Amino acid sequence: MIDPTDNNLLIDGRNLTKVFKDFWGRPTVIAVHDLDITVRTGTIMGLLGPNGAGKTTLLKMALGHLYPTSGTLAVFGRSPRDVETKSRLGYLPERTAFYRTLTAEEVLRLFGDILGLPRDETARRTDQLLDMVGLQGARDRRVGGFSHGMGRRLGLAQALLNDPDLLILDEPTAGMDPIGCHEMKSLILTLARRGKTVVMSSHLLADVQDVCDTIMIMYGGTVCQTGPVSELLARKDELEIRAPRVSPKALAEAKAALAREAGVDRVHVSTPTRSLEDYFLEVMRTAHEQKQATAGARMGTGVAAYLQQDVDPKAVLEQLTHSRQAPELPDAPTVDAASIEKLTRAPERQPDKPPTARPDENVDTDYLNRLTKN
Repeated sequence: MIDPTDNNLLIDGRNLTKVFKDFWGRPTVIAVHDLDITVRTGTIMGLLGPNGAGKTTLLKMALGHLYPTSGTLAVFGRSPRDVETKSRLGYLPERTAFYRTLTAEEVLRLFGDILGLPRDETARRTDQLLDMVGLQGARDRRVGGFSHGMGRRLGLAQALLNDPDLLILDEPTAGMDPIGCHEMKSLILTLARRGKTVVMSSHLLADVQDVCDTIMIMYGGTVCQTGPVSELLARKDELEIRAPRVSPKALAEAKAALAREAGVDRVHVSTPTRSLEDYFLEVMRTAHEQKQATAGARMGTGVAAYLQQDVDPKAVLEQLTHSRQAPELPDAPTVDAASIEKLTRAPERQPDKPPTARPDENVDTDYLNRLTKN
């Protein structure tokens, strides 16, 4: 069990198992099985695994939302359900849900009241967090009009409202575009530099590699591999040499020298490449600097070609309206006035006839006559 006096250990779980049961108490799913986890202060740990690997279940046990069926788990040296423990936690769920009629500022003020923060402290943190997550300009907009990425950033601000020591993020970049993913990862790295400890789950390998220094790979509720990213991804039997471009002669001599040592088949020379994300962001940055942005977004699709040239606005308007005109129809046949009157004349209403009484076959008429005589 974790030592309460050791401030470097935040999460310590031993032999954790979580079994979900049906109404009759029969086990149905073993979500986590005999799992150990240790998280130290100042690290960014990534939980990797396919859907159903047990990542969310493990996070919910660390949050105190679920009890482990067996094993021991301590967060900050205490039970995850302890009030003191919860006051030091921040949580971003996989799906963020807020009152759609509230503004971003009102959402954070509401959660500040729920957390019991003083009003002036909530106002101060609201300003700081909205600025940090890039929502300062949307603080008075209703959350119902937010995009998915804006909702995720507001969720991160809400998770940071109580200034937690440990931040738990469940799929923080799920459903976000490349720019939103880059901003979210930059925020996570910034939080780590400010002393926050982060545990995040994801099935996006590139995101975990970009921000995490420690990873845990899960499958079927168990741990397959865990350790520092640099060690797990290192190819210890290979060496990478980077150098500026040299002449073909110098390159051939260097390759021949390496081939004599390692073998011809094991020496390869190639041009280094960058990640697609870096290239995409560079293109977006260039487009933004050239003001190639639509009126509805800071960065987005390029402006139409005719808007980038000096053209006559009337000519553009005529071109647009001409393209929207309906095609000409063939001449309609002529119709005389009498035919039009006949077609448009309302039909004459027939007078209503009084209903005719009909004897009911199920009634005894003799018995009915005797009753009416008396």
